[in-house]
Amino acid sequence: MISKYKGLSIHISEKALQDLEFTTVIEQVSTFSISELGKKQVLETLPFSNKKKLIRELDFANEYLSSFESDNRIPNHGFDNIYEQIKRLTIEDSYIETESFLKIAAISESIKELKKYFKKFHTYYPNLSFLSEHVDFVQDIIDEIKKVISVYGEIVDNASPELRKIRRSIAGLQGKIGQSFSSALGKAKAAGYLDDIKESVVDNHRVLAVLAMHRKKVTGSLVGSSKSGNIVYIAPQATLAYQRELQNLEYEEKQEVIRILKNLSYQIRPYTPLLESYLVYLAHLDVIGSKAKYAYSINGLLPKIGETKRVYFKNAYHPILLVKNKEANLEVVPQSIELNEQQQIIVISGPNAGGKSITLKTIGLLQVMLQSGILIPVDERSETTIFDTVLTDIGDNQSIENQLSTYSYRLKNMRYFLRKCDERTLFLIDEFGTGSDPELGGALAEIFLEEFYHKKAFGIITTHYSNLKVLANELDYVTNANMQFNEQTLEPLYKLYLGQAGSSFTFEVAQKNGIPFSLINKAKKRVETEKIRLDKTISKLQKERNRLQKNSENLEKQKSKGQEHIDSLQDKEEKIQAKLAGFQELYDKNQKMLSLGRKTNELLNKYLQTNNKKELTVNFNKWVADEKVKYAKKKPINPKTKSQKQQAKIVEKQLQEVIKKVEKEVLEKVVEVRKVKNEQAKKIAKAKSEYIFKVNDRVRLIDGNAIGTIEKIEKKKAFINYGIFTTEASFDKLEFVEKSKK
Repeated sequence: MISKYKGLSIHISEKALQDLEFTTVIEQVSTFSISELGKKQVLETLPFSNKKKLIRELDFANEYLSSFESDNRIPNHGFDNIYEQIKRLTIEDSYIETESFLKIAAISESIKELKKYFKKFHTYYPNLSFLSEHVDFVQDIIDEIKKVISVYGEIVDNASPELRKIRRSIAGLQGKIGQSFSSALGKAKAAGYLDDIKESVVDNHRVLAVLAMHRKKVTGSLVGSSKSGNIVYIAPQATLAYQRELQNLEYEEKQEVIRILKNLSYQIRPYTPLLESYLVYLAHLDVIGSKAKYAYSINGLLPKIGETKRVYFKNAYHPILLVKNKEANLEVVPQSIELNEQQQIIVISGPNAGGKSITLKTIGLLQVMLQSGILIPVDERSETTIFDTVLTDIGDNQSIENQLSTYSYRLKNMRYFLRKCDERTLFLIDEFGTGSDPELGGALAEIFLEEFYHKKAFGIITTHYSNLKVLANELDYVTNANMQFNEQTLEPLYKLYLGQAGSSFTFEVAQKNGIPFSLINKAKKRVETEKIRLDKTISKLQKERNRLQKNSENLEKQKSKGQEHIDSLQDKEEKIQAKLAGFQELYDKNQKMLSLGRKTNELLNKYLQTNNKKELTVNFNKWVADEKVKYAKKKPINPKTKSQKQQAKIVEKQLQEVIKKVEKEVLEKVVEVRKVKNEQAKKIAKAKSEYIFKVNDRVRLIDGNAIGTIEKIEKKKAFINYGIFTTEASFDKLEFVEKSKK
């Protein structure tokens, strides 16, 4: 169930849509449209500015998508664009052609079928059903058109008495024309005046094909001749009078048809607003259907949308890449990524061509698609929220027209970011900080990142700058991430890994691409030693992480198989226990019946020996009383009388008083113990704060877990060795663990 939103204003800039290639997605969606009007509206799709409308649109698309898995498919709703015809209908004393009326009737029939369908399947499609209920349907439109126009687009004879009379006269006259022409043809043929073809058609009228030498011998009107001049075409005199009369009747028929169409237009004219609403509804349904069909083609769905500020896309695919690779029969690697209050910003690093930009664009494009009412290709357990603003800075955006360099443009863009960023913003920045001197640009990028962080905006950035990786490690709710790389083949794996910065593999990639080793060594010497050490350390950690991840995946598979085996055994055990419980119950019943039988037999034998009824009665009553007491102990009887209920209340009250007394004593003990522990903790903290750090002392960074050894001390800083790398920190950031053993 999608929650309701109170906010009304959403703004996603045109630049963000261009950066994320949103237009390409819209073009792909439009290929599924079944009408020109629907396609046009799809191509005009933009992110919704109103959250309530957005949620409603997502519900529509989701319900339409569910119809593909149902035996009851939504009826066909294709239609012709009749806006021009409706416009002409609104003009007084005008009329439209029969084909246009048939289109109006077809659209009305579609509305009728759709309303009937959604009413029948209201429980399956509540939102689409609600949408159809807002469209009124009038049967009179269809009935009036069918009275006048046939399914073949012709005015029927019964459209008016006058038309029926005219058409009967035309039919009679056509018969006379046929008879008179046949008579003239027979006479001319018998006289040998005709050519071998005998007759022809000129201006839709039958004429005699007379040999030129006999033209004066045949009475009639000369209407033409052959190219050679050997044949002349003559309309017989007998048929000419009938032809003129027929032309008059045909003119009268045409005028009557126009009168009928004008009358029909007059009858349909009051419904033009309704017909416009039909087009609006059908176009909207086509847009919904286009989105649903597109979603079906990319395995799209509607993730959970909550008011909690969280983005969790599990197994998310870049839709454009998915369609492209599907056509080329190539695999696409899905990404899983999460942004929440504890993981506000993610800094992705690593080598070029590793998939950083694609990952960033995937998240941005999916979010924008969702906020445009389009379902997205993610796992059904995914979840997100609706952002008021989505900001992007992707590509170099160098502007020759405005004489702006890449860096100037990016600074201008950052100024816009700083003005628009707030806690309901998602920002995406590719190659953050580039375009200027690495040290100066990197420092400014740090400041920008801190500003976004303090504004509580959610975001993803990609970078090669080490200072940004370090800053991400220092800020509480910023997380480093990297794109996995095969350290042996130096091929990208296109998988995102959270929790660790990535090595750029600069020299390794250069070596793989054929750069001489001697030149690479020269380059290494010119780079600061510490930077190379840091990059080496990150690279080693990444390799170790990849190895551990493979082991973890193997263990996970083994665990999964083991769990299946355990579940199977547990299932069998439950069945056995159920059977044992049944046997135990049956055994207990049998034992009880045997016991009752033995007691009854004992009383009966004693009575037969003594013949003493009184003794039998006394013994039997005593036995029943004992059994009643046993039963009452096992199943206490709820107090029924007033006195029993009062007694039960007294016992309960006494029990509660005892419980409260015990709780009070326990709490007093806990307070004393806590007091002693706090005093001990203060003493330990004081001793640690007064402690003077020495070389070889074991320490850890405050808020850190790793324990290192102090290698050397300079002024107020200590250099700590963690085995595979060394770092430095001031004493106020260190926590004492163990004294030096030397």
